[in-house]
Amino acid sequence: MKITAISTALVAMLAVGAPLAASAATAHNVVLVPGAFTDKSSWDQVAHLLRAKGFKVTEVDIPLTSLDADVAETRKVLEAQKGETVLVGHSWGGVVIGEAGDSPKVKSLVYVAAFAPDKGETLQALTSNGPPTEGLKAIHPNDKGFLSIDSAAYAHVFVGDVPEAEGEALAAKQKPISGAAFGAPATVAAWHLKPTYYAISANDLMVPLQAEAFFAKRMNATTVTLQSSHASPVSHPDEVAALIEQAAKGQ
Repeated sequence: MKITAISTALVAMLAVGAPLAASAATAHNVVLVPGAFTDKSSWDQVAHLLRAKGFKVTEVDIPLTSLDADVAETRKVLEAQKGETVLVGHSWGGVVIGEAGDSPKVKSLVYVAAFAPDKGETLQALTSNGPPTEGLKAIHPNDKGFLSIDSAAYAHVFVGDVPEAEGEALAAKQKPISGAAFGAPATVAAWHLKPTYYAISANDLMVPLQAEAFFAKRMNATTVTLQSSHASPVSHPDEVAALIEQAAKGQ
């Protein structure tokens, strides 16, 4: 799949507090799914904040080889949870939690600057005439069909609101994603079934702001808007953790 096709498809989306008190109404498990072009360590700061409040947190190491493989790995983690769970996805991770989120263990879904296709939709199918974002222009394929962000552009387009050294450290952990994954249709769209929360990144250079707002509105999600880059779990962990805690409490 050529990067021009991927870009067109993605742009088309424009169409620490006290420990958590025990409560039967609160989900105490949180499962965090990363996006493309990063790894599970992108969730480390959020995970630390949630663990300090008494949550059991698991960061999923998705392979990014296909949608099916990412969903399978996430379902494996969900099966290991004991009790109600908040399932959270960043960016591409939103597609993954939409498929895995029908698990009876999932209390609610939290999307963080994330894609949220409906049943039958692919990222290519959500079309519009919008120009590619600065971040999408920096994505390039290798000879095996996997996509990565240009290392020289990564810190700026992916997480431009942290110190440069921190952005470069995140770039060094970049994991490519199979270009073919973007053509896989959603079959579940669990946001139809579960309470949904969405954190919009107002300064996102990867996913268009209008696309994030569209997803949040379509899902009727409880929504917050962060003055953040695409990688809000890295640059705004406190706000992201607070939204997850809100979802856990069902507020």
